[in-house]
Order: sequence, then structure tokens, then C-alpha cells
Amino acid sequence: MAASLQALGPLRLPFLILTPACILPAWENALFQTGAADVLHLVLILLGALTAHISVNTFNEYFDYRSGLDLHTTRTPFSGGSGTLPARPALAGFTLGVAVVSLGLTLAIGVYFLRVVGPGILPIGLIGVLIVLSYTPWITRHPLICLLAPGVAFGPLMTVGTHLVLTGSYDLSALLLSLPIFFFVNNLLLLNQLPDVEPDRRAGRRTFPIVYGLPTTRRVYALFMLLGYGSLIAAVMSRHLPAGALLGLATLVLALPTLLGVLRYSDDLHRLRPCLGLNVGIAILTPTLIAIGMHLR
Repeated sequence: MAASLQALGPLRLPFLILTPACILPAWENALFQTGAADVLHLVLILLGALTAHISVNTFNEYFDYRSGLDLHTTRTPFSGGSGTLPARPALAGFTLGVAVVSLGLTLAIGVYFLRVVGPGILPIGLIGVLIVLSYTPWITRHPLICLLAPGVAFGPLMTVGTHLVLTGSYDLSALLLSLPIFFFVNNLLLLNQLPDVEPDRRAGRRTFPIVYGLPTTRRVYALFMLLGYGSLIAAVMSRHLPAGALLGLATLVLALPTLLGVLRYSDDLHRLRPCLGLNVGIAILTPTLIAIGMHLR
């Protein structure tokens, strides 16, 4: 039993909760506009998004183990990988297999939606697959792309793609709904890169904190937090989203201490660690509360 649980380590199961949290608002938006949504399609959307998330996680674990990076990271519950492969190298092949099979399932679901929805879904699917395949070996060496790719994947791609499948059309409200997710997920990965700056630098990565330094990283983190909440308010004020979506602003109680902590302690891992946890809470709870607020409206 213990061995089986260890084998699941590279999937980073606790992190997968981010996926349904990011899809829920798009589902509620489709319901708000159409009054109904195909449950089977929703299940397939969720399954395809989860397998894509699993694939990028396991590819990351595999490549970081093969490069030796995982041997030098300072792990926290929120960064540095699962530590499974350095502890059990025999699972490397299994991890790579999970990555490939998961991506295959995502592609199969994508092909199904291509036939059901039409070629309009193709750009979203292709960009998503490209991010999964290139994130660890290529994106992490291009700081601006690395900064924005996570938010693109969990924000516009998931939100707009979900809306397209459930309603059959693109819609500005879906794009606006994706913006808070875009900014907060970017911040999630940005902050999680801080404990790994030195190991990542030695491994040849060029993440945003490595290339632009901590002062600029702090400013970008603060800007993205402002834009995350600001874009939500703007979408409601422009009447593209119902007023109930403003329930997402409740996470400001987490955001303010997190921002203060990042501004003060970005170079002190011990003091930064609580901010990493709060930052995860912001990224998961904000879209969840937006969805709940839209449902209650």
C-alpha cells in the first residue's frame, strides 16, 4: 500500500484541485447564459483538463530527476517537486509512462470535442498540448513565457475552452472571467519559483526571478494581484458577469497578508513559507468563490 502511494507522488495529487477550481466558473457562466450545460461534456472537460495537469506534473518530475535538479532543491509543501524519484529512482520509467498516457487521454478527449464542437476548439487544444510538452524543457528557459504560460493554461485556455464546448461559441464574458484566474495562477507559479532560484540557475533555467531579480519579481507579483482583483471588478461593472461573482473578492483577506509577506520576506525562505500556502489558497479559492457567487447570484 505504501509503495503504491509513493508511486502516485509524481502526480502531485494535492495540486490537482486547482483544475476543477478553474473550470467551475466557466461552467457557471455557461449555465448563466444558456440555462443548461451538458453534464457528459462537463465530465469530459474535467477529465481532459486533469489528465493534462497530471501530464505536465509527471513530465516535470521526470525531467527534473533526469537533469539532477531534484537532488538540489529545497522542498516545501508547495515547491521543489514531490521528491519521489530521488527517493525511488526505479519509478522514473513509470512516471514517464504516466505522463505519456495522460497526454494521450487528453488528446483523445480533444479529438472527440473537435468532432463535436468543430475546428474552433483546435487552437485552444494545440496551445494546451504545446504548453504540456514544452513547459519543463523549453518554457522554463524563457522568463516571460514562463511567467505567463501557467496562467494562459489555467485561465483563457480552460475557461474559454470550457465555455466553447458547453455553449458552442466564443464569448467575451468567458475571456473576462478567465483574467482573474490568469493573474492568480501566474502568481502561484511565480512565488513557488523563489525557493528554487539557485538550483534552477545551476540547472540552466531562466525563470523570471532568476533573470529579473527579486525586486522586479515583487513588483510583478503585486501588479498581478492588483490586476486579478481589478479585472474581476471590471467584468462585473461592465455587466459581463453577474454581481455574485464579486464573492471572489473575499480572498482579499488572504491576499493582503500574502502581499505584505512577499514584499518583506521574498529573500527569506523560512519567513516566506507561510505566504506560499496563502498564495495557493488565493489561486484555488478565488475562482471557486466566483463560481459559488455566480450560482447564488
